[in-house]
Amino acid sequence: MLRDLVRYSRILEIVGDILKVRVPENGDNKTGRSKASVVRLGDLARLEDAEGETSLAQVIGIDRDVVSLQIFTGTKGVSTNATVKFLGHPMQATYSANILGRVFDGTGAPIDGGPDLSMDPKVDIGGPSVNPCERIVPKKLIRTDVPMIDVFNCLVESQKIPIFSVSGEPFNPFLARIGIQADADIVVFGGLGLIFDDYHTFRKTFEDAGVFSRTVMFINQASDPIVERLPVPDMALAVAERFAVEEGKRVLVLLTDMTAYADALKEVGISMERVPSNRGYMGDLYSQLARRYEKACDFAKGGSVTILTVTTMPGNDITHPVPDNTGYITEGQFYLHDGVIDPFGSLSRLKQNVIGKVTREDHGQIMNTMIRFYSGARDAQQKQAMAFDLSDFDRQLLKFGNLFRGRFMDIELTLPLEEALDLGWQTLAECFRPEQLLMKQELIDKYYPKELALPRVDTAKLAEAEEA
Repeated sequence: MLRDLVRYSRILEIVGDILKVRVPENGDNKTGRSKASVVRLGDLARLEDAEGETSLAQVIGIDRDVVSLQIFTGTKGVSTNATVKFLGHPMQATYSANILGRVFDGTGAPIDGGPDLSMDPKVDIGGPSVNPCERIVPKKLIRTDVPMIDVFNCLVESQKIPIFSVSGEPFNPFLARIGIQADADIVVFGGLGLIFDDYHTFRKTFEDAGVFSRTVMFINQASDPIVERLPVPDMALAVAERFAVEEGKRVLVLLTDMTAYADALKEVGISMERVPSNRGYMGDLYSQLARRYEKACDFAKGGSVTILTVTTMPGNDITHPVPDNTGYITEGQFYLHDGVIDPFGSLSRLKQNVIGKVTREDHGQIMNTMIRFYSGARDAQQKQAMAFDLSDFDRQLLKFGNLFRGRFMDIELTLPLEEALDLGWQTLAECFRPEQLLMKQELIDKYYPKELALPRVDTAKLAEAEEA
């Protein structure tokens, strides 16, 4: 093609990692043909400097005949003597069975020292989300063996849900545990601005657990150019979609940290002299996040893509633009703080699709009853802290609260769902009598462990003793 022979050398300016080049429009007004640009938004380009060094770039802006390019390796050492050649296609990711167990960087190149994959098939990244007519209603449970998720806020296939947390919390080890314990065929991991220790921890965790052979990793480290961070979610999701559609796989996509991704978007926007909207973030932050999260889908004629991310909240501020916008897009959140998943700050809007339908009949009653009693336990703790007199029921609640935190809230716990439900019945029986549970009698008759039941209190005698 003629495009392969054309290079453009009119470099107008270089700002940060953004380079602007003038590209004459095609067409000729004298012949009546309309003008059209030789490039499209999102196309790749190859930049060659005066010394012959090359690097990839992506078209991120077109203003008449001025094209803005985002240089993946940065603009250090690049001068206005460089030339640009447009490749005529968007950025692509390698997709084949050979990518399982491999690690790629932010440009899609292998970084694990494995065999060359340059001849393997490629897929375009960043395409549109799936036609709603090709989706089905989410109704399948993804087991994680984490009690605070499986029992109280189920993870459902095709769900998009973040982990809200703050710096210093163990959200990365927790995300790795979910990756190795989740009931999924393939795990696609995207690391955004990870320090080397975190990257090494993720990889070693997947290898030690024996799941690395069904894992694909796309890594942008903190030492890598920040612009290489932006394609990572798109490459991970493009590969996940292919596995789901073409091979019918149940794919779990893990991304950390989406706040680092949004910060990269902000930095690029500032370099392009765009007007910020809120705390320095661009006005299209919501759209940029939604384009990625909406890739989650349960395909009518294939598998599914489920997205679980980490979103850190600077200063534990839930109104920060990144978690604030994320909350409008996703189907709930897991709130991780003080090393535990908070049952009151967490929410799964799709859990009603599976609780009691694909899980055990007592699941919904156990979930609601335990949360009700734990809420009462927190109230009883406040009464105790302020030196108020406690009733016998308050003491029962305090006992339950201590047991609940130790048996369920620790994120290091690994417990299958059915065992967690049985443990819930055991915990209730150790603290409350059957008539105090306010649950369906048929469930109490079937699941309540009678051997642990507290002695029944004669309310009439108790009232007489109080009067005396």
